[in-house]
Amino acid sequence: MPLPTRLPTRLGLLREPDFGRLFAATALGQLGDRIIFLALPLVAIVALDADEFQVGLLTAMTTAGSLLVGLPAGAWVDRMRKRSVMISTDLTRALVLVTVPVAWWAGLLTVWWLYAVALVHGVLTVFFDVAYVSYLPHLVGRDNLVEGNAKLSAIRSVTSISGPGIAGPLVGWVGAPATLLVSAVGMAMSGLLAIGIRKQEPQPERELGPGERSRLGRDIKEGLRFVLKYPALRAIMLSDAIFNLFLVLYQTMLLVFLDRELGLDSAGIGLVLSGMGCGALLGALSATRVARRVGQGRVIWLASLVTCPLTVLMPLAHLGWSVCVAAAGLASLSFGGVVRVVAQSSFQQALTPDRLLGRVSATARFVSWGGIPLGGLLGGTSGSVFGATATLWIGAAGMTASVLPNFLSPLRTLRALPTRSDELDAVA
Repeated sequence: MPLPTRLPTRLGLLREPDFGRLFAATALGQLGDRIIFLALPLVAIVALDADEFQVGLLTAMTTAGSLLVGLPAGAWVDRMRKRSVMISTDLTRALVLVTVPVAWWAGLLTVWWLYAVALVHGVLTVFFDVAYVSYLPHLVGRDNLVEGNAKLSAIRSVTSISGPGIAGPLVGWVGAPATLLVSAVGMAMSGLLAIGIRKQEPQPERELGPGERSRLGRDIKEGLRFVLKYPALRAIMLSDAIFNLFLVLYQTMLLVFLDRELGLDSAGIGLVLSGMGCGALLGALSATRVARRVGQGRVIWLASLVTCPLTVLMPLAHLGWSVCVAAAGLASLSFGGVVRVVAQSSFQQALTPDRLLGRVSATARFVSWGGIPLGGLLGGTSGSVFGATATLWIGAAGMTASVLPNFLSPLRTLRALPTRSDELDAVA
């Protein structure tokens, strides 16, 4: 049965068993993912003594899937049941991660092995994320999208806090390679929980062309045309692309800076990253209220404008109290990022017809995330040439500049975001 438009009690969607299973699967999968975020680079930095460029290349391989399969992934996912895609990719990612500690114990682990694991894991993650975003409107209904996105963002933020907090001590206790076993277990349990979701999607119908099945290229073009038609959607994607490129450039050298410039141990690094998770959690809990007060259109650019400049506090930090201030700046960045993403994700999902959800999601991801591998390479190169500290300054400046496309678009003055294409045409 479809979910009611307005759900009673503060639990809201969590009272629905299927959403509860998705919520729990998200918690476990994201916990595993956040541990990977810390443990995989530390395998390279600590266990294999990788240099700055190798760490940057590892980051690039982790996100290269967005470029390799970003656009066709949406067309393929639109032809499949999204829940099945989520289950299969979760279980396969778990198997891929297990190979790292096995290779380490066998004395076979190399940086090239890590590159291969990062690439395969990243490609699978593209399919998972496209299916995940496309599945939510079917599961909760379009009237509940903001609540659904906010609750899922909240649990992702909780795992952003707990993941590094767990990973840091684990890395110090059992080593970075063995810590990836915890990630694999989280991914596997996420897939098993998704199996328990009872609500079934209808089998997607393949569209028929004149006498033949629709071609993959035509499906991709249809998704691109829909996204590129509207100035607000174009601005959101371009702003995201700039932000993500410089965020990854920044993050690539953040671990190197914390480890080699400030001398923090793995537990200390985990605490800094957990602080970012705290900011993300506050953002998820506040996203609906902030958007209502500021305006759903304006909050998309204001959130970045207010919080991105605070990232300059990290390259200014020295061992001591200034590290705590810098960590608070990173927490603010996470707060603003989640507020922005909840608003623009709900907008995109509400505006998109069901049959295009996968393609539009994949197109937005391809454009927005396409620069992430380049950010990893640029971060590694910049770190090698200029050092980790200078690279953090470059990243902070780029993230702040990412606000411009949204500010110069119709989002600058919109309070309520349109929910139908004809309404968006009126403000284009």
